Amino acid sequence: MKELNLCIDIDGTVTEAYDWIPIVNRYFNTTITPNDVTVYDIYKILGVDKADYDLFYDLYGEALHLECRIRKGAKNVIDSLYQKHNIHFVSAREKRMKYVTHIWFDHYKIPMDSLTLLGSHNKVSTAKALNCDIFIEDRYENAIQLAQSGFEVLLVDCNYNKGPLLHNITRVSDWFEIRNIIENKNYEFKNSIAL
Repeated sequence: MKELNLCIDIDGTVTEAYDWIPIVNRYFNTTITPNDVTVYDIYKILGVDKADYDLFYDLYGEALHLECRIRKGAKNVIDSLYQKHNIHFVSAREKRMKYVTHIWFDHYKIPMDSLTLLGSHNKVSTAKALNCDIFIEDRYENAIQLAQSGFEVLLVDCNYNKGPLLHNITRVSDWFEIRNIIENKNYEFKNSIAL
């Protein structure tokens, strides 16, 4: 029996956080750099209407998701965690991106127990349904919402997610730190069962 239920976001969490920049710069004729990405919503960074960005995403969303790289250490750490824990990917991606999402996960041979594409940023009800023990996320607003609902959150550090953290949110720099925290949590979990 596996021990913890881990819910993991995809974009910016498993994938590199800024791989979308070159395609966006070409399309919008901009010169955005990672340092400019101080908010999560790309259209705000670009200074364009949301409708204009939505059109871009309709045209290039699949390419964006297929071409992004995996974060350093994510593959090895997820492989290791999957041996002991349930892995549930929970993303705000639209359901129409399920096929390309599976292609990307198959390409990197990333194991999972489930994949949920919500089409919105409201992840609390899904986390509850999956009996989530730890949620790994990169979007600040999601982390706050999940933490306010009682979930422990590991927030992957990015330029766009700075802000004060609640007591049950831990900012992490990389997947190796994520593994160390979960291994320690797993140790506490085993000891509490033994008592």
